Order: sequence, then structure tokens, then C-alpha cells
Amino acid sequence: MNAPSKSTDPRDVVGLSPMSPMQLVVIGITIALNALDGFDILSISFASPGIAKEWGINPAALGFVLSMELIGMALGSIILGGVSDKIGRRPTTLGCLVVMASGMFMATTATNPVTLSIWRVITGLGIGGMLASMNAVSAEFSNNKNRHMSVSMMSIGYPLGVVFGGMVAARLLRTQDWRSVFYFGATVTATLIPIVFFLVPESVHWLARKQPAGALEKINRTLARMGHAAVNALPDIKAETARLAGSTIFAPTFFALTMIVTAAYFFHITTFYFIMKWVPKIVADFGFPASSAAGVVVWANAGGATGGAVFGLLTRRYGVKPLTIVVMVLSTVMVIMFGRTPPDLQKLSIILFGAGFCTNAAIVGMYAIIAQAFPTHVRASGTGFAVGVGRGGSVIAPIIAGFLFNAGYLLPIVSLIMSLGSLVAAGVLTFLKLESDRSVTEKAERVVAPRIPAARGAQ
Repeated sequence: MNAPSKSTDPRDVVGLSPMSPMQLVVIGITIALNALDGFDILSISFASPGIAKEWGINPAALGFVLSMELIGMALGSIILGGVSDKIGRRPTTLGCLVVMASGMFMATTATNPVTLSIWRVITGLGIGGMLASMNAVSAEFSNNKNRHMSVSMMSIGYPLGVVFGGMVAARLLRTQDWRSVFYFGATVTATLIPIVFFLVPESVHWLARKQPAGALEKINRTLARMGHAAVNALPDIKAETARLAGSTIFAPTFFALTMIVTAAYFFHITTFYFIMKWVPKIVADFGFPASSAAGVVVWANAGGATGGAVFGLLTRRYGVKPLTIVVMVLSTVMVIMFGRTPPDLQKLSIILFGAGFCTNAAIVGMYAIIAQAFPTHVRASGTGFAVGVGRGGSVIAPIIAGFLFNAGYLLPIVSLIMSLGSLVAAGVLTFLKLESDRSVTEKAERVVAPRIPAARGAQ
């Protein structure tokens, strides 16, 4: 084993050392896990025509089914985010994957909308809990220098899941029925269970904070796998534990932070999901075939993946809060431009690539802000609450746009109104006090140990 580190805190070893291949693998796994969210959202949309045809259900009943996974995700994010903070990132993630795989597989056995809705809620619960845990994992397996970048890379899994999952789903449905989409989703999810089990250990940050039985041995095994130096002892967290006893995301210390990030995420999501949910219908109403509408959606998500990656790179030089505010303002501009773009597929694709770039970059920014702002002991809870409540924006956004269209408003006005969600979110974020060089998290958790560079070369 490597010689013990001079640092008294294993979180410093991870935070100050260069990232190892093992840590990069873990970040890659979080991207794949987050892609399940994007695939699941699109899978039910692809499967819905076959479901409606087989069961002869009307659009109202189908809409009810389509919303079930969003409700499940919201509940899973809020409830299971707290579970991840209590029992650990690893067991929560593995449990959520089992729930997701089971829900996707059992959806193929449904014979009516009610049964399918139940399994969709269950699947959503697993996805919601996993998303809250993944934000913490991506932050805690990264060093300080690359933390925002790691969280950003995790976040681009969503549009990647939409793009590549949509391609697979479209191919499957050419020769098979709607159940094939869920069989594929269940298989991919089940495949990730052993990958997570063998390649993703428990977070060093969580072990150092909670200090369960055998914590030091587990920490040093993980540090060795990372190629970092071992530590001689666990950090003394008695003072910290006493100070934070009973502390939650609603405690006075974190209440304002929780409300600000939740409100910002909620308002921005209304703009994001207006684009994601209404673009196919709008493009089809222009007179283009459904296949062309699907192609435009792919461009929007390709822009989203690109925007997330570029945003992550920019966080290495610029503060995550000002970057997020900028892309939120640009999101407003791009959605307004979409509403004024003539019915030309090439122009629509370009504008929606830009809209996807900005709107998803802002979501990536929100994940990075949440990971930076909340301490380890409430990081998954904070993520879960903000994302869970934010999913409410994903539910109401299509509804608001639908009411506006039904009231007779034309696309330019509807797009203008729906773009305001991102602008309001940017305004809300201006009230957030966020440290730019170091996360509030790590500062709040250092109550005894001085910052000493790790033995294997700090970065």
C-alpha cells in the first residue's frame, strides 16, 4: 500500500490530488446512469402510439400515462435523496437501479393503462433517487480543480440518452411492438448493476463524514484504487457532528440556499421542457412529417449535449454562477428566436441546436451549483429536493403552453412567454451567495484539520 498521507483528512487527499483513471471511470459511469433518464423520457414517447393503438385509449388517458414517470421521478428525487445522505451513495444507487430495471421489465407485462402507470411511477422513483445520488457521486469522486467539470459531464448524460436511446427505440419499433423499448431499457439498466457494484466504491467524502464501522479501511482501499496515498486516521468530526446535528436543507443555515436553487431550477425547467415537449407538435403543425419533427428534436438534444460539455470546460476558467446566469439569459433569447423562425427545417434545426445548447448548459450549471453549495451530509438531499420540485416545472410547462395555444396566442407570443422561465431563473440566481474558488461544502466541513497537501502531489 502507498505510504500514508501527511493530510489528516482523506477528503483533502481526493480534493488536492490529480484525478486517477479510476476516478475518470466513475465519472463515465455517472454519465451512463444519467443517460437512463433521457432514454426513459423518450422511451414512453416512442412507445405511446403503439400503446394507444393496442389498447384503444384516447389522448387524455394516454397523457395520464405519459406523466406518470415524471411524478415518480419527482417523488424519488425528494425522498431518496435523503436516503443517499443517510445510508450512502453506493447502496442507494444500486437499489435504485434494481427498482428501475424491475419497473421497466414489468411495464412489458401491463395489460391496461392503470397497471402501466403503476410501473411507470415505480421506474420514475428509481430514476429520481439515482439522479440525486449521481450528482453527489460525480462531485465527490472529483478533485477540487475538476469538480464542476465532472458534474457537467455527468449532466450531459440526459441528452445523450435521448439521442442514442431514441435511435435504438426507433430501430426496434420498425420490426417489434412497443414492449421492445422497455425490454431494451430493462436490459441496459440491469447491465449497469454489476458495473456499479464492482467499479464504484462508496464515496470517501461520505465515509469520512458518517464514519460507519470499518470506515478507515474502506477509505484507504478506495484511495489505493485511486492511486492516492492512505491516511493514518479518520478526521475528528465531533465538533462538526455536534454543530450540524439535526441539520437539514430546511435548517436556517441552508434554507435560503435551498429555496433559491429550487426556484431557479423550477423556472428554468419550464422553458427547457417547453422546447422538449412542444417542438415535435409545432414542427408537425408547420406541415412537416413526423419523422422530420423527430429529427429536429435530435438536433435540440445534440445541442444540449454539446452545451453541457462546453459549459463544463468553461467552468475550469470561470465561475459557475455567472456562467449559469449567462446561459439562462441566452436561453431566453434562443427560445424567443425559435418562436420567430420561419417554417424552414434547416433554420429550425440550427435555432433549436442553439436553444438546446443554452437550456441544457443552464441545467448543467444548476447541478454544478447544487453540488458546490451543499455540504456532504445534505448534498444528495439538496439535489433531490431541487430536482424533484423542479420536475414540477416539467409537468406544468406543456400545460401552460397548451392553454396559451388554445387561447389563440400564436407561436411568437407563446415562445416569448415560455422563455421567461429562464430569465426569471437567472434573476433568482443573482441572490445566491456562492464561493467561486472553493465549495461551501468543504469549508463548512473543515473544523479541525488544516489543509495540508496530499503526499502524492497536490494539484
